[in-house]
Amino acid sequence: MRFGVRLRGQIHTFTGYRSVHSEHMEPVKGGIRYAMGVNQDEVEALAALMTYKCALVEVPFGGSKGGLRIDPREWEEHELEQITRRFAYELIKRDLIHPAQNVPAPDMGTGEREMAWIADQYKRMATTDINYRACVTGKPVNGGGIQGRTEATGRGVQYALQEFFRHPEDIAKAGLSGTLDGKRVIVQGLGNVGYHAARLLSEEDGCKITGIIERDGALIDESGLDVEAVRNWIARHGGVEGYPDGKFVRDGAKVLEHECDILVPAAMEGVIHLDNAARITAPLVIEAANGPITAGADEILRQKGTVIIPDMYANAGGVTVSYFEWVKNLSHIRFGRIGRRQEEARHELIVNELERLSADRELGWTLSPGFKDKYLRGAGELELVRSGLDDTMRTAYQAMREIWHGREDVTDLRTAAYLVSIARVAASYRAMGL
Repeated sequence: MRFGVRLRGQIHTFTGYRSVHSEHMEPVKGGIRYAMGVNQDEVEALAALMTYKCALVEVPFGGSKGGLRIDPREWEEHELEQITRRFAYELIKRDLIHPAQNVPAPDMGTGEREMAWIADQYKRMATTDINYRACVTGKPVNGGGIQGRTEATGRGVQYALQEFFRHPEDIAKAGLSGTLDGKRVIVQGLGNVGYHAARLLSEEDGCKITGIIERDGALIDESGLDVEAVRNWIARHGGVEGYPDGKFVRDGAKVLEHECDILVPAAMEGVIHLDNAARITAPLVIEAANGPITAGADEILRQKGTVIIPDMYANAGGVTVSYFEWVKNLSHIRFGRIGRRQEEARHELIVNELERLSADRELGWTLSPGFKDKYLRGAGELELVRSGLDDTMRTAYQAMREIWHGREDVTDLRTAAYLVSIARVAASYRAMGL
């Protein structure tokens, strides 16, 4: 679609897209990205990927995707709001935004702010729809969002790696050993996904972030970079150049080839291609971005023995928690609100009894320090969201793994992921009599 918006004293025309790939389940789901590279082929390809991604992680949505050809950095906030609201208007009047038919989410170049504008625009146009907040996900928490959504894709990458490292046979296939602790990780793109993945892997799993690649270059430090400090530096200076710790490399793409244990491409598609695939040294690549490895590069890496955890699984954390947010919006109550205190009261009965028994000196035992506080704390929304995401990532990996190890003609996780997904989509169509 094309639409005009009066800005800066003249009419500016914008080109936007929304593609629906499969309606085997409705609503269909997929992000809206703001980037100058947005085009019809890209949006259609990403819509197809969403179909398979949702099927793989058993989220009951079809596949869709949207995009607007715009550089959001060129516009002021109030101008972006005008553009976003007009784009949303064009989509809503075609039923391409609707709680029961098509539910967008943030993608590259968009975030909570844009989703809040879209939700408000939908509310203005559908004044009697009580479920209006479910028309988009990725909203701010005070605007109908859910706790844990912003970090969801990055945390999903962390949970995917944690599940991979629970299987010694899989670790050995990648030529690695041990646990995530101490593993050298290079992350490309310190945006929403890359930042949270890098931060969580370093803070909670003991990984060393030895390389960070950004638009203006890259940083390398074998002793490990401080992800939070680098993120703050980028926010102040617009890039990594000049950061006081680590070695700056002007040609950031070269750092993709740098020696490490785990490579996390979390930026654009097609960054690992025929020209550089043979020089990628990481034994394990996890696709945090959509389509960062081209088909030709994928073949080269597989022949080398590189294990690739595919995008349709690795970055499915976002759509999983979007599903939780959509359910929350339809049920009109936050998770944990009804049962949390009752759960805590039951736990308190047990703790009180244990404390009474531990006071008996003849038994000679006491409660561990901190046990009472940890056991008594009932699960709130954030804990439940993380629990649901962890369960989703574990279950999906096991479904892929079963085919990866169970069939001689399947030698990689991507093929296994497609087999699981397509079988589930086909089963949905069969159940509909199609």
